[in-house]
Amino acid sequence: MEQHNLVIIGSGPAGYTAAIYAARADLKPIMYVGLQPGGQLTTTTEVDNFPGYPQGVDGNQLMEDLKNQAERFGTDVRWGMITQVEFSDTPGGFHTLTVDETTQIQAQTVVIATGATAKYLGLPSEEKFMGHGVSACAVCDGFFYKGQEVVIVGGGDTAAEEASYLAKLCPKVTMLVRKGELRASKAMQNRILSTPNIEVRWHTETLELLGNEGVEAVKVRNLQTGVEDVIPATGFFVAIGHKPNTDIFKGQLDMDEVGYLQVQPGSTKTRKPGVFAAGDVADKVYRQAISAAGTGCMSALDAERYLAEFH
Repeated sequence: MEQHNLVIIGSGPAGYTAAIYAARADLKPIMYVGLQPGGQLTTTTEVDNFPGYPQGVDGNQLMEDLKNQAERFGTDVRWGMITQVEFSDTPGGFHTLTVDETTQIQAQTVVIATGATAKYLGLPSEEKFMGHGVSACAVCDGFFYKGQEVVIVGGGDTAAEEASYLAKLCPKVTMLVRKGELRASKAMQNRILSTPNIEVRWHTETLELLGNEGVEAVKVRNLQTGVEDVIPATGFFVAIGHKPNTDIFKGQLDMDEVGYLQVQPGSTKTRKPGVFAAGDVADKVYRQAISAAGTGCMSALDAERYLAEFH
């Protein structure tokens, strides 16, 4: 069975940054890219807020740049998905990982950078306009809709925060809420209801997104009256939550009620020795490429220090 110093699971900004640091420390990291090579950023077109790209950069291009940098220092980037894990409780012991349900490999340290997946409504038109009017991150993409009318779906804290962020950029923000109340905290509710250019539509569901090249309007229905209506908008933001990609770690690592991995404060350490978590898989607060990259760096340094104890 292959044995490695470090295996990185996942290939977003966290995974690649961990790989760059680990490879430069001569840990000879192996990375498995998973189902979505490059992670969530590959579903967005323009990334404007990643430092060092003054003109902005295409999401796929940014991930390609990170991949090339990781490979330059000797990271072994492999196609495949880790489908099962058996973490050791012994400090310095080897963890066993199963690749694509067939091959087993062992690693003395593991960095989990499997990310999270944004939840969408599941409309065919949502997929059609992905990156052309549809977004799951107002902080990432809101700037592109400056001066335009937008719609946001959701009633929790994230939706409320994103609506209030968009309200600073857009003349009108329509918030679609399925129930007759917001789930957001009282402070956030007050902010939403007192912002003049946010209109909340209660008991409302999205039927379809309309447009040719991009989103031009949103077709909705009132769940109480059954009345359908069309709201003109060029941006459609979905804020109904994220699901961290942690199913294969259930029962082995500590998670919160949603499934985000829990790490020791000020580090990327999980409760298993030699297993570290970086990026959105352990972060439900910031969820930005740059913060993911930062924890990716931390995880590689944590792994390097851990390995130094046993070599």
